[in-house]
Amino acid sequence: MKTIYNPSEEKQSTELAIGTFAISTILFILYIVSNGNAMVLVIAWPFALGAIIVNAIMFVHLTDLFIHLSEQRKDLGVKLLILFSNIPILYFYYLVVMKS
Repeated sequence: MKTIYNPSEEKQSTELAIGTFAISTILFILYIVSNGNAMVLVIAWPFALGAIIVNAIMFVHLTDLFIHLSEQRKDLGVKLLILFSNIPILYFYYLVVMKS
């Protein structure tokens, strides 16, 4: 019996993208409010590394689904774009932190 893939069940990628964005934004705000306290960076860098790894795993998973499920490409493409939307925002956070 073959299982039929339903893209509406693939909510983890959107939740992951929103979750990592929210936590990163909170850490960034804490860093700015604390006037560049290095203790915030001690917490933020391990989180950032973990977020990069988990988001990369999700990217590979979504890319695999995108390749194999041609009838679901539109929905999977949107999920990939949501996952990618974190990159420029987090890069901006990185630039601000490194300049201060």
